[in-house]
Amino acid sequence: MDNINKFQSLIILLMVLIGIILGQINIIQIYSEYLIMPSLIIMLFLVFIQIPLKDITKSFKNIKFTLTAILINFVWTPILIFFLGKFFLQNSPELLIGFIMLMVTPCTDWYLIFTAIAKGNVALGASILPLNFMLQLLLLPVYVFLIGGSSVNIDVLSLTQGMVVSLFIPLLLATIFRKITINKKGLSYFEENISPKACDYQGYFLNLAIISMFASQGKVLLKNPQVLLQLLLPVLLFFIINLVIGQVVGRKIKLSKEDNVALSLTTLARNSPIALAIAVSAFPNEPLISLALVIGPLIELPVLFLVSKILLNINNKINAKNIY
Repeated sequence: MDNINKFQSLIILLMVLIGIILGQINIIQIYSEYLIMPSLIIMLFLVFIQIPLKDITKSFKNIKFTLTAILINFVWTPILIFFLGKFFLQNSPELLIGFIMLMVTPCTDWYLIFTAIAKGNVALGASILPLNFMLQLLLLPVYVFLIGGSSVNIDVLSLTQGMVVSLFIPLLLATIFRKITINKKGLSYFEENISPKACDYQGYFLNLAIISMFASQGKVLLKNPQVLLQLLLPVLLFFIINLVIGQVVGRKIKLSKEDNVALSLTTLARNSPIALAIAVSAFPNEPLISLALVIGPLIELPVLFLVSKILLNINNKINAKNIY
């Protein structure tokens, strides 16, 4: 799965192209939309069974790291997204909502890959994963209403229903499945056999959802090619600003180099699959919102790879200075 994650942006682009091509066939365009939600629900079920929610208290063993990450992710980042969204996307309300949903949800999977590439503290980064996950589920509707509520007519009932169908049902099933499997087979069996397979298959179902979405809505994108360009600058500014913020704050509170890498990656990487599942369910008649959430990773993943290399070089130079 590591190799898949490294090339995920190219894979997503390929899935987009396949979806657009298949969408030119009328019968596929008509029926492909019925595959989107089931694919995303299965994908999220596979994601959720890997998240040990009972370990949520582990993040509090390093209060300094955890509190800093929470403040950046759930206080500073929404403020930054508010200003970036209003400045760049005020005249594109659907893209604004998609941008908000993408950027206020911290990643729950591939940020660990990039933390490892940058030789950061992967264990520390993983410790905050369950807490990030729960907080984003609770706060995402709040951010959507506060930042973008005046831009698009948001139906509270539809958004709540979308959260329940796309998130809480697969979360409940995943929690039950995880508990039963661990009780019967043991934690070692689960981590060695179930979790790796779930990690692999979640990518396959995400790709199926992307193909299906672009097969059903690809013509919308072809009519709106400016979507990628509209999102490019605000997304890049988010990464640049938060990278600087994370590095400066990490040094001010005297985190180690490895811990500072973990802080930067957990406050940079975003959780597009979860946001996409909510958008498809809550905004079925606003395809540009979902398109923004698929296009986002095309920008995000290459940037994260570049950031991980930059952080690695910075820390190598620091190590070299300390030697001499």
